[in-house]
Amino acid sequence: MEKPVVAAKQPAVLELEPGTYYWCRCGRSKKQPFCDGSHKETSFTPMEFTTTEKKTVALCQCKQTKNPPFCDGTHKTL
Repeated sequence: MEKPVVAAKQPAVLELEPGTYYWCRCGRSKKQPFCDGSHKETSFTPMEFTTTEKKTVALCQCKQTKNPPFCDGTHKTL
């Protein structure tokens, strides 16, 4: 099974506006933590998620989280 690239060993802490976002699962995107289409030659697809209010989130960039797209601290063990 193909494994994602570890894009970074810390979360991307961002303030998001309400809307729909596409979280990169493959780790290859140059627009981390969001998808830029770099997965096209892999078995990965981006994860769609929606926020209904403006809020600060910590999005996983190591791609190993058990709570995608959010950071669960897994990067600390890599």
